[in-house]
Amino acid sequence: MSDFKLEIAKLLSGQITCLTQDDIYSMLEVPANTDMGDYAFPCFKLAKELRKAPPMIAKDIVDAIGEVSFLSKVENVNAYINFFVDKTMLVKSVLDNVLTAKENYGLAQAHDKGNVVIDYSSPNIAKPFHVGHLRSTVIGHSLYRIFEALGYNCVGVNHLGDWGTQFGKLIVAYKNYSSKEEVEEKGISELLRIYVLFHDEAEKNPELEQEARDYFTRMEQGDEESLALWSWFKEISLKEFERVYEMLGVTFDSYNGEAFYNDKMAAIIEELEAKGLIEVSEGAKLVRLDEENMAPCLITKKDGSSLYATRDITAAEYRKKTYDFKKCIYVTALQQNLHFAQWFKVIDKMGYDWAKDLVHVPFGMVSMESGSLSTRKGNVLFLEDILKEAVNKTRQVIEEKNPDLPNKEEVAMQVGIGAVIFDDMYNNIIKDIQFSWERVLNFDGETGPYVQYTHARACSVLRKANVEVNHSFSDIDYTVLTDDASVNVIKELADFNSVIEEAANKYEPSYIARYAVDLAQAFNKFYHDNAILVEDEKVKEARLAIVLSVKYVLSNALYLLGIKSPEQM
Repeated sequence: MSDFKLEIAKLLSGQITCLTQDDIYSMLEVPANTDMGDYAFPCFKLAKELRKAPPMIAKDIVDAIGEVSFLSKVENVNAYINFFVDKTMLVKSVLDNVLTAKENYGLAQAHDKGNVVIDYSSPNIAKPFHVGHLRSTVIGHSLYRIFEALGYNCVGVNHLGDWGTQFGKLIVAYKNYSSKEEVEEKGISELLRIYVLFHDEAEKNPELEQEARDYFTRMEQGDEESLALWSWFKEISLKEFERVYEMLGVTFDSYNGEAFYNDKMAAIIEELEAKGLIEVSEGAKLVRLDEENMAPCLITKKDGSSLYATRDITAAEYRKKTYDFKKCIYVTALQQNLHFAQWFKVIDKMGYDWAKDLVHVPFGMVSMESGSLSTRKGNVLFLEDILKEAVNKTRQVIEEKNPDLPNKEEVAMQVGIGAVIFDDMYNNIIKDIQFSWERVLNFDGETGPYVQYTHARACSVLRKANVEVNHSFSDIDYTVLTDDASVNVIKELADFNSVIEEAANKYEPSYIARYAVDLAQAFNKFYHDNAILVEDEKVKEARLAIVLSVKYVLSNALYLLGIKSPEQM
């Protein structure tokens, strides 16, 4: 038994018939003051159903529960039922579980629950990887690991923006303002320069826009020269993207982008027409969504060209046939809410019951202190530059504080990049973020470096005690671990599995980030209050068991966020 909260919910469900066990579980609270118990259940919601005052309900339930083996005390205080877990049983149960699973604690070893497809990152070819792309990339990567931890087989898809009118613009810009030598020498920064220049010039000469559309039409018609340039731009872009992905530790199972579906959309349009869902309006084909109080979903423009919705519907059908997913998750900006709601509903109208398994995970936008991000205006902060600057800053801190640290460069990479990722993950993903160097590179407080340093501290204690990572504790005296600081760490360890489940259910990696900070804070309090390497062997062994358990769980929490765990800092 390690989830005492669940056991208490089961206990209460035998007494409270008007609520489900899940409802009871979600209503259980953890009091800030342990004098009020380890868990508390408020009875206010029961008053209307039971037609009785909440304090009386609480007393009746306490009387009915009686004595329970894993609880040292159950009492009611006004409208609350306070549960006091038997501390020795709590400590033994949790430590036994962690130390048995070791580095696998919280992470499923079999991925047999079915496939989960996660569509994330998806940068546009021939445009730089800027700070605005960070969110989709790291949120999607974290969700991939979270669902794998729960036993799903995940498929990461990078749906590249590798088709569209912007390539016509780029071809015109390349022919007018650049050369093969300049592009080969400067790479994506040269493509950005001419793309921005194109928009500046098009404001003065609108004919450039039509020229760009003409080039894209040639691409769609199979023009060899245009497609060769498109393929070249794509190759240059992927090389640049891979460098950033490698720094972030992010990989994908599929790079099928927009262009992959060019030869598959006609069949989808035919299917929509055969099912009587298509309506033609001023030459454009659309699906009406009046009953859902939404604007129509456009399928083709009046010139017959496809739109994002056409490709997304096609991609969803392809992914269902290829992966037979349990869920297909799309990690994109909040501004695309309507787009996803529309084409999800089109899938539903096509008669596919798996429409319910399509999930849009929206996130807030990133702005710079100088204003919003715009590739057209050149107002971008390259993600590679941010990561390099974070590593440089970390390297300086290491040189000041620990110049003799082994593997300094590797640690600087792990901590600097971890700081950037953790900063993005710590708040609810729906929140807008203003990118701030000062905040990202602040190494104090509730940050990635703080959690990483706590992990390194645990490793340091274990090294001094000559305790190997796979050390087996044979005879722990759990009775010496019942002080508040020890018990608080144990409670945090016990919550890890339920936090992973909640993060998956809410599609919210911030649950993991906040948990990691809470565990780090609880451990540092334990470290401060309890001397670990003491002469009393039983006390030392018991406290080292906590240190090793925290090392495992902090490392796994950081892993779920896509962050490394240095053993020395």
